[in-house]
Amino acid sequence: MPKMKTNSGAKKRFRLTGSGKIKRKHAYKSHILTKKSTKRKRNLGYWTIIDKTNEKNVKLLLNMK
Repeated sequence: MPKMKTNSGAKKRFRLTGSGKIKRKHAYKSHILTKKSTKRKRNLGYWTIIDKTNEKNVKLLLNMK
């Protein structure tokens, strides 16, 4: 049986925390930034933990058991 490949797109978008949770970046931070407030842009810059409903699918993409 061949090895399972990790999804390259997911590999670039998600990181693991020390406790094994998966974190992600926020969307809406790439363009049309002039109409967004400074506070909104600042908060979009931080990482956040993915929702537990998406965790199973992301782990499959990252080839984690």
